[in-house]
Amino acid sequence: MKTAVPCYYHLDVEVSPERVGQVSRILAAHLRHWDLDNLVDPVCRGAELLLRAIDAHATDKHTSIEMWWNRQHLITAFGDDDPDLRPDQDLRACLADIAAMSDGWGCCASDTGSKIIWFSQRARAGERVPLVPVAPAPTLRTDLKVPREEPVAVLAARAPAGDDALEGSR
Repeated sequence: MKTAVPCYYHLDVEVSPERVGQVSRILAAHLRHWDLDNLVDPVCRGAELLLRAIDAHATDKHTSIEMWWNRQHLITAFGDDDPDLRPDQDLRACLADIAAMSDGWGCCASDTGSKIIWFSQRARAGERVPLVPVAPAPTLRTDLKVPREEPVAVLAARAPAGDDALEGSR
């Protein structure tokens, strides 16, 4: 298993019906490379929905796709420069489907005036990458042995024998 590190991917694409499947396979390959096999289906379904909506409604078919993985969430964003494509009218059905299958989604404008539609998928509790314990820094007390670090035989040898200890105290 690969270590979970933050990852980023960017793809510029000219949307057409035949490119939808190609882009989906490209995104799936990157998710598998990042060991996020469990997120392939929802991300690819969301990407296909958005790409088909852009192909059907947008006049400018150029879009940018970005994916960010921050070890707990995968955010997939689609950005375009088409002023005619309105998320509140043309993409209503598409966005409803994305909202139903993602953990979060949104639409916003960028500094350049383009719009960005994004959705996120969260790594589930049972699928998170286990944390690797970090060794503590040495302290002044490293020479002292904690009782649980010593073998049981050593601890037993230090203790006085049960009957002998009782007879000596009488």
